[in-house]
Amino acid sequence: LDCGLASAVKMAANPERPQAEAAKPLLGLLNGIAQASYYGNAEITEELLRDQLFPDLAPHEFRALQAKMTGIVKSIASADMDSNQLEAFLTAQTKKPGGITSDQAVVIAKFWKNHRVRIRDSLINRSRWENTLKTINWRVDVKSQSKHVDQLNSPVAIVEMEFGKNGQESEFLILEFDEIKLNQMLKKLAEIEGSISSLTQAT
Repeated sequence: LDCGLASAVKMAANPERPQAEAAKPLLGLLNGIAQASYYGNAEITEELLRDQLFPDLAPHEFRALQAKMTGIVKSIASADMDSNQLEAFLTAQTKKPGGITSDQAVVIAKFWKNHRVRIRDSLINRSRWENTLKTINWRVDVKSQSKHVDQLNSPVAIVEMEFGKNGQESEFLILEFDEIKLNQMLKKLAEIEGSISSLTQAT
């Protein structure tokens, strides 16, 4: 491990460092990448970042820098790197042809220190492909209409379940249970509960 870089990475969180002003544009770019790629901020565009942070760079030069930093952030985030892993990764990047400078490594380390938890939470939420049950409401009604006469005036349970993901519009499912169907459902739920309990006890 490059001792000079290791020392620099550990100093990354110190805002009093002399290079702090020079590091601001790159730190702003990394923050912009996080906003656009992980926090769902659609207002962060390539043009906005270049105009605000690197106005002197030609568009193709800025595009190359942004692509490089996006790839680095993606690699760090996908591995959820701790400080030791990050140090080793950034050291390798500084030694790689066309990689990053030691000063850039310091800025990236500072960025990851501040954003690791939030980016990890964002990735976890994205990986949840299934909707989750948010609320469940129920009531019991007396059936006043039916194709079968023998079902008239019989009690039925109306169950409304709200499903959804964080930040997305909910979906609602309404189910109707008579006594027989409700008993069948309760039996299935009891089987599920027993299966979960056995697995929990086993671990």
